[in-house]
Amino acid sequence: MNILDSIMWPIKWIIELVLVGWHWLWTAVVGLPSASGVAWALSIVGLVLVVRAALIPLFVKQIRSQRVSLELAPKMRALQQKYKGKRDQASRQAMAEEQMALYKEAGTNPLAGCLPILVQMPIFFGLFSVLNASSRGQAGVGLLNADLASDFSEAHLFGAKLATTLMSAINENPVQWPVVGLAAALVVFMVGSQLYTSVQIMGKNISAEAKESPMFRQQKMLMYGMPFIMVFSGVAFPIGVLLYWFVSNLWTMVQQFIVIRNMPTPGSEAYFERQRRLAAKGKLTDAEQAQLEKREGRPQGQRQQPVGKNRAKKQGSNTGAVASESDSPSAPSGESAQAASADDETSAPKRPQGKGSNTSRKNRKGK
Repeated sequence: MNILDSIMWPIKWIIELVLVGWHWLWTAVVGLPSASGVAWALSIVGLVLVVRAALIPLFVKQIRSQRVSLELAPKMRALQQKYKGKRDQASRQAMAEEQMALYKEAGTNPLAGCLPILVQMPIFFGLFSVLNASSRGQAGVGLLNADLASDFSEAHLFGAKLATTLMSAINENPVQWPVVGLAAALVVFMVGSQLYTSVQIMGKNISAEAKESPMFRQQKMLMYGMPFIMVFSGVAFPIGVLLYWFVSNLWTMVQQFIVIRNMPTPGSEAYFERQRRLAAKGKLTDAEQAQLEKREGRPQGQRQQPVGKNRAKKQGSNTGAVASESDSPSAPSGESAQAASADDETSAPKRPQGKGSNTSRKNRKGK
């Protein structure tokens, strides 16, 4: 056993444990045949769920690392300007030391954003090794004994063996068209789903400030180019591995949708979309509301914020109480009407008298 096999042995053992556990569930509990392709395909889906659920803490750490990196972006640019044009070894080393000091001060590591991918790669290659061995009917290193390996090697899904590859199906005589069709469809779905996850991140969850950096252009080329590289490597992967990768990409799509919707990167388009949703529900502070109005070019202070249900109910009761105290009958009667008319006569200003009034005054003087 070489060094690589020694490193992969515990990983392959855990993979076989999860696969055999899910396979037992589908065969003993649900009643599917042991050599059923559906049972083994669902076991691979179960492996994805277990692995990705175990990686959630690392994913949370990745999100935090991305937030900290965004906060450090201005300091990093200032550091790059400081050493701009200096290509000697001492300057490069000093710049690297100052960058690591910034990361250490912020309590993060630049590699934290890559942890989920780095951890999944050994699992991916371990599954590839298990499927290769089972395709020849060889027992695994753990619970995948010879009988289960034989069932796995004979398992068909839509007429295609899970352990065969697109390249081997094309080289067969005659060509195994079911394998070619299923493998080609999985490659397309795998590439499409991975490309969509890249669009999710690059399109809506990157701030405008980060998009102006040269590093963003490099990351964009890498994230958009990686899915198309998988087109050439996917032809050599067994169908079971392609299924694992595709389901894992679906998990990533859903996970990123939830994160982008509820915890978007500050300053990104997704962030301001969330601010608009919160503004419609009246859940923004005055400072956040002013920031949103300033970004969208609306006059500040003229937009009435929506009021929550409890606050609206309280305001409504207070308004009703004030209105009931201040309202008066529209047509007073009796003593109230007489008092009101008397008050009106007393308070009414005297109007200038007409010609009839002057004539009566002269008659009184003549008498």
